[in-house]
This record gives sequence, C-alpha cells and structure tokens, in this order.
Amino acid sequence: MSTLAWFSIASLVVWFWLLLGQGFFWRTDQRLPRVRRSSPERWPRVAVVVPARDEAEVLPMSLPSLLSQDYPGAAEVFLVDDGSTDGTGKLAVELAARHGGLPLTVVSPGEPEPGWTGKLWALRHGMALARARGPEFLLLTDADIAHEPDSLRRLVAAAVDGDLDLVSQMARLRVASTWERLVVPAFVYFFAQLYPFRWINRARPLATAAAGGCVLLRTETAVAADVPGAIRQAVIDDVSLARAVRRAGGRIWLGLAERVDSIRPYPGLGELWRMVARSAYAQLRHNPLLLAGTVAGLVLVYLVPPVAVVAGVRGGDVTAAWAGGVAWAVMAGTYVPMLRYYRQPLWLAPLLPFTAFLYLLMTVDSAVRHHRGRGAAWKGRTYARPEAAPDR
Repeated sequence: MSTLAWFSIASLVVWFWLLLGQGFFWRTDQRLPRVRRSSPERWPRVAVVVPARDEAEVLPMSLPSLLSQDYPGAAEVFLVDDGSTDGTGKLAVELAARHGGLPLTVVSPGEPEPGWTGKLWALRHGMALARARGPEFLLLTDADIAHEPDSLRRLVAAAVDGDLDLVSQMARLRVASTWERLVVPAFVYFFAQLYPFRWINRARPLATAAAGGCVLLRTETAVAADVPGAIRQAVIDDVSLARAVRRAGGRIWLGLAERVDSIRPYPGLGELWRMVARSAYAQLRHNPLLLAGTVAGLVLVYLVPPVAVVAGVRGGDVTAAWAGGVAWAVMAGTYVPMLRYYRQPLWLAPLLPFTAFLYLLMTVDSAVRHHRGRGAAWKGRTYARPEAAPDR
C-alpha cells in the first residue's frame, strides 16, 4: 500500500475511536439538568457579577436581560467597569434607570495589579463587593451575554437540586455572517472534542472545564478554591476556574445553553481569527512540542481524509480513496448535531476540514504572537507571557 493509504487508514481508525471513545463529544444533548423538584424550598440569594470593558455596543442588549430576571429570591447585579473608554459604566446606570428590575451597582477597580489579567482583576473586585452582601451563589457572566428571563431561576434550581458547586452553560454564539457560519459551530465542536461534556459531568469526572460566559458558582466553594486569586494570570480563565473548583472538592456541570446567547458579532474572519489566536497557544501551555503534536494531529485527523479522496481518485489509489472517504464521512456525520444546534445548513458538514485548516493556522499564529512578545491581546491590553490554565 502507498504511504497515503496508510495515513488515510490511520485517520479512519482515529475517527472511529473519536466516534465511540471520546465521551460521545459530538452529541449535543448535554443541556441544563431537569430538576427533580419543581422549585427549591428556599431560593438562595444570588449576586450577578459582570466584568465589562468597552462594551457600550452590546450592553443595551445584554444588561436589560439580566435586570429583568424573574428570579423568586433576592438577587442583584454588580457591573465592574474595567477601565472602559466608551462610557460603559455611565451607560449601565442609564439602562438600569430606564429598565428597572434587579438592583444594579456599577464600580471600577482601576488598572490591574501586576500578575493579573484584566477580566480576573475585575472579577476579583466584583466578587469581593458582592460577597459582602452574603450571597449563596455568584453568577459570573460576560457583558456580551443575553439571558432569557428564567435563566437565573433555572440555573439556581439545577445547582440546588443537583447539589452542584459550579453550573456552567456554553452560550449559543452568534452565527449570522458567512465566516461565523464556517467558524463558530466548529469552535464549540472542537471545544467539546477536547473537553467532552459527558466526561465533565460524570460522578467520577474524566475531564474538567467550564464556559466563562455563564458560570453559576457557589460562594463558599469560590472562597475555598481561592477564586479568582488562584487563577489570576490565566488567559483561559473558564477552564482554570473549573480546575480550581474541582481541586477544592466541588462538583461541576457543563452543557450547551438553550436560553443564554452571546450577542457579540464576529462578522469577518479577522475578528474570529483574533478570538481564537489570543488563547490557542496558552491552551497548549506555550509548549512547542504540544504545538507540533497538535498540528500533526489536525493534519492527520482533518486534512488527510479529503486529500486522500482527491489524490486517491486521481491516482487510482483505491485504498487511500476508500479509507479517506469513510473517514471524511464519519467526520462530517459527527459535525451534523452541532450544525443542527446552531440551526445551520447541513451542507456545511463536509467543509469541516477547511475550517480545521483555519484553526491550525490560527494556532500557529498564536504561538508566533507569543514568541514575539505580543501574547494574548484583548481590548487594548496585551499579556506577553500569560500563564496557561494550571493543573495544580
């Protein structure tokens, strides 16, 4: 057999293993757990903490959704204006006066101290202020996340009913432009492949992760885990947060959201590229060997199948064409549930190798940025040598 045939068979074997042995990552049925009771006997006090930096564009669509939560217990919102230059804090006060609803406090902590990333510095200030009010739970949610009116109630009910310390939902990201259709569903697909939700949600978990846009965290667990101090340098703060909670003995649940949406637009490839590149190399712990292994893995798993089909057909290599075709079909089939979740046409499924190639380039670019000292850049701040999510 040809070398290409051997590679295509290897890719096919990997795909059958991913299909059956990687926690059924491709399924999208991990949704907020159904509660056994209709409602808790007592609804705990909740503080919602929203770090915000230059979010005036999206705040009119996201903040009112938090203020209008129909939560039966006591709840209030703390928006931490992280050095915004576009009037984010002032706009938040105006929106609260216009819409009413839950009480809103707007604060600004000033520039981060050395060793802190901006978002975690803002969370530190907001969580400390919120804890002074004695909440049993903290909802940590990004400024670009819109919540349906019953979102908080359902999150708390799931946490109380399941005795969970952290309940996290991966917000449904915006998919409107052509590039968003190509890249965004694959972003969640790759995340689930890396951190299978079923493995995270097991009684004896095999993986640990969270989705930073929507995290309900038990306050006493946050204190026990020293959050966010223990993860103050993390760029991938959601995974780091989950690991800190797990180390403190907390129980975690992660799933796909049905009533929580990200409204941040990424209309062009450039915006999406920067979103991925700012943290991709941090996910690999800034390790060149892990980078090389990731690139090789992406080539074998995603690029070899279509190359084998085209080259095999043109060169008369039946084995390469057959094995590559089956691997490509399995790949596309596992992508279909995510496309359905995002309400996208299924003809996008065979294009996954192209999207994977884009992610390969974004990951390499992330490493190049890091070694040039630019590191992770976001909203005018650059973290030249940020820490990856710690294991300890």
